[in-house]
Amino acid sequence: MPPTVHVTLRAATEALGEAGVDNPVLDARLLFQAASGMTHADILSRPDEEVGLRVEMAFDAMLERRLFREPVSKILRQKSFWDMDLLVTADVLDPRPDTETLVEAVLEARPDRGADHTIVDLGTGSGCIILALLREYPNARGIAVDKSPVALAVARYNAEQLGLSDRVSFVCGDWASAVADGLADIVVSNPPYIRQGDMAELMPEVRDYDPALALEGGADGLDAYRAIIADLQRLTGGEGLVMFELGEGQADDVATMLQQEIGANILRRNDLSGIARCVGGTWRNSAKK
Repeated sequence: MPPTVHVTLRAATEALGEAGVDNPVLDARLLFQAASGMTHADILSRPDEEVGLRVEMAFDAMLERRLFREPVSKILRQKSFWDMDLLVTADVLDPRPDTETLVEAVLEARPDRGADHTIVDLGTGSGCIILALLREYPNARGIAVDKSPVALAVARYNAEQLGLSDRVSFVCGDWASAVADGLADIVVSNPPYIRQGDMAELMPEVRDYDPALALEGGADGLDAYRAIIADLQRLTGGEGLVMFELGEGQADDVATMLQQEIGANILRRNDLSGIARCVGGTWRNSAKK
């Protein structure tokens, strides 16, 4: 007799829990929904429905990947971020809720949603940050920079799907090296910030399935911040705003660099766990008008 929806999900949840997955109930449900086409409401209302062979085989294939700790988003090739559903692949960092803190910090620092900002996103990956900001600032334009051509292809696809491709340019380059002088009003970045010696200790979902290029930030995790901060005066016009995402315990170091290099007025924002997740600053570049 074919298994029912309830039995299938119960067995999958138990297997995921034994494998060390953090949210086995949710992950099993999301994968089953994708394999079966059922909604959450369908699952709740039809627990005794038999699972057909086609659905069972598709679900088992997805479940096996998750048991090897591949993230659900990479299996389904989709991740929700802000108010968007984004394509994600092995070539880009998995967008995380913590990164929404950066978007919130920019909106708080620049509350005029009608402003015609030029926003530069350094290390854009999936494009989650720049695309979220362009949706919030309908008159803004964006420049999305990434060293990886395949990551840029993912970001470009996401922009097209969201109807934003006419407002953002995609540049393959090493941080700000390919961006013209004085172009930006706002600079944002979620650069690699994991210390080289800590890479092996990351969760398997991150260590094994996110690109190392987007994770490893040098011996102290701060190499990318140094490179970007050194270019901020050149990148911006008269008044600039920069906002970084960073790792736990890095806020003071990045704030010090911003003050020493450009004399920035420091801005900080904590994530929902109370961790200083974003540090940025505002400054006036008196050499440019």
